[in-house]
Amino acid sequence: MFSLNEISTKLNQFSLKLNEFSMKKFLETNTGKAIYVGVVTVTLSAVGSWAVLAHQDSPSATKATAAKSRPAMGDAHFAREAAQGGMAEVKLGQLAEEKGSNDTVKSFGKRMVEDHSKAGDKLKEAASRESITLPTDISAKDQATYDRLAKLNGTAFDRAYARDMVKDHETDIAAFQKEASAGKDDSLKSFASETLPTLQDHLKQAKEMMKTVGGTTAAKGTRSKASTSGR
Repeated sequence: MFSLNEISTKLNQFSLKLNEFSMKKFLETNTGKAIYVGVVTVTLSAVGSWAVLAHQDSPSATKATAAKSRPAMGDAHFAREAAQGGMAEVKLGQLAEEKGSNDTVKSFGKRMVEDHSKAGDKLKEAASRESITLPTDISAKDQATYDRLAKLNGTAFDRAYARDMVKDHETDIAAFQKEASAGKDDSLKSFASETLPTLQDHLKQAKEMMKTVGGTTAAKGTRSKASTSGR
């Protein structure tokens, strides 16, 4: 393949030939025809090759740019899980305020509503910066937990709620620690790191609540999956 400089040289040589002879007479000669056809062929080949290369390079560049602009799958998954978990904690906290028979349960439920609402707002800001679409409702498993607890009353509710909160927070702390240490997205890593102390304090308080209400074993149907949102 000829370079641009070589092609330019060929064209200049051809132009000089035309200046020496008349266009009509020169093109009628075998030499003129050969030079004309050769120059045109080389030019078209070069242009065609560059077009193919440009077509091949463009998608790669686009993919590279897109890869840099979107968060890793693990970060996006964490954000979605955190959003659903946070909404579940708010909803369950409201239920505890309503159905709890022990003041400790009611107080813990109120804190869940306040803390998770704040954490949810921070998560929305972080997700928005990374163009992550968050769910708008709790998961089916969290809804099943809510429905189960809603059927209980008095000390039965207090104990089941306390056990659920201990188990959930133990799982959630592990998920937040993983994101804080191994996450790829800076915004979500910061969110996880900043929320961890609150989660750890929630777990401490949940264990104290469980001792107060007498809950000692894991409740059937407790969420086994991290509902990860600043609990």
